[in-house]
Formats: sequence, C-alpha cells, structure tokens
Amino acid sequence: MTVQRPDPDRDAADVAEATGQLLDAVAELSAEDLAAPSLLPGWTRGHVLSHVARNADAMVNLLTWARTGEETPMYADAATRDRDIEAGAGRPPAEQLDDLRESADRFAAAVAALPPAAWAAQVAMRSGRVIAAAEIPWRRLIEVRMHHVDLDAGHTAADLPAGFADRELSWIIGDLAAHEGVAPVRLLDTGADLSWDLGAAERPELTVSGPTPALLAWVSGRSHGDGLDVRPEGHPLPALPPLG
Repeated sequence: MTVQRPDPDRDAADVAEATGQLLDAVAELSAEDLAAPSLLPGWTRGHVLSHVARNADAMVNLLTWARTGEETPMYADAATRDRDIEAGAGRPPAEQLDDLRESADRFAAAVAALPPAAWAAQVAMRSGRVIAAAEIPWRRLIEVRMHHVDLDAGHTAADLPAGFADRELSWIIGDLAAHEGVAPVRLLDTGADLSWDLGAAERPELTVSGPTPALLAWVSGRSHGDGLDVRPEGHPLPALPPLG
C-alpha cells in the first residue's frame, strides 16, 4: 500500500476548488435546512458548517506556528472548540456563508504567506500527533470534502473526486493498520483492484469488498457498510476503531 505524499501547493489548490463547491451548495440551503440533522450524530447541518469554519482558523494557527516557530495550538482547549462550534450552529444562512468564505480566505492567505522552507516545520494536531506543515493543506482538504458529504444535502461519497477518494481511503487504512487489536480483515477495492490486510493474521479469512466510495464511507464511519460485500457470506462487518 502506498500513501501519497503531501504536496502543499497542489493540495491548497484543491482546497480552493472544494471550498468553492461547498459554498455553492450552502448558498442553496435555507434556515430550515441548516437546522436539520446532518450525518454526524448530534449535529445539525449548522454544526457541521460552524465546525468547518472554525477548523479553517485552527489550521491558520498551525500555519502561524510553522511560519513563526512559536507554538500555536489549533484550539485553546477542547471546551472552547466545542463552545465555538455550538455558538455558530444556529446562525442564519447568510452569516454561515460569510463565515465559511471569510475563514477560507484567511486559510488561503496563511498558506500563501508561508515560506517554502517552513513546510518542513513540525506542528501538533489536536490529537497530539506531530505532522509536517506540508500536510496541513491535505488535512484541510479532508475536512472540506468529507464534511460536504456530512451535510447530507445531496452530495455523497460517490460524488467525491476519484483521486481524492483513492488517496483518502489509503490514508485512513494506513491509520487503521497502525492500531493494535484491529480485527483481521482483507479490504478489497473492486474499482481500483487494490487490497489491504488489517490485523495480525498473515491472510485474513474475512474479506470486505466494494467500490472506493462505499469502502471510504465505511472506514471513515459514515456508513454501516452500504454497498459492501462480506465474505464468508453472513459474517457481520468487523468493528473498526474510531478515527483519531
């Protein structure tokens, strides 16, 4: 399995494209639409959009850290993060749209201001994982594209660009492979003819197969396995650890 290396310039361009698509979609939503449930348990569509905007500012904090060398965490603390998301969830559509656009502009400006050498700087994600700054635009792209799906407003995993879906699937599976205690299972991407083995078994007896979007939706916790085939027949899908 090969996980594609981050390319901050290309990834930042993809972020701009994905953000434009999200803004176009949100512009069509009413206040009633925003108050409706999203695909994320306990969150309305308004919560999702509030989170996407605050995540842009959190990524700006990491880019500032990389540029200045001064530790600048994504969020002050977990409680502040949650409070800010909640505070923005119920805003009118125009305010949500303005916040999404303005926070995206701040992210783009922070990317543009980063000297090339600073992409090698080490920063820490909210989870504590240390990454190179070059990975930040890719992380932002994941947020924008996957949360667009989470809005449950007509844009599904099947609508994700193929290159992104392939890369994100490999990325998540790479993370899953690093977890201890993952059930032995072979994942088979029938569209790309790729397979990955998880767990400690040399050759897992259980196989879960399907097209890239269906596999991605499942491993990212966004489906219960719709569109997937499990062999041996009748065997339940294995439990996967939550994404960190």
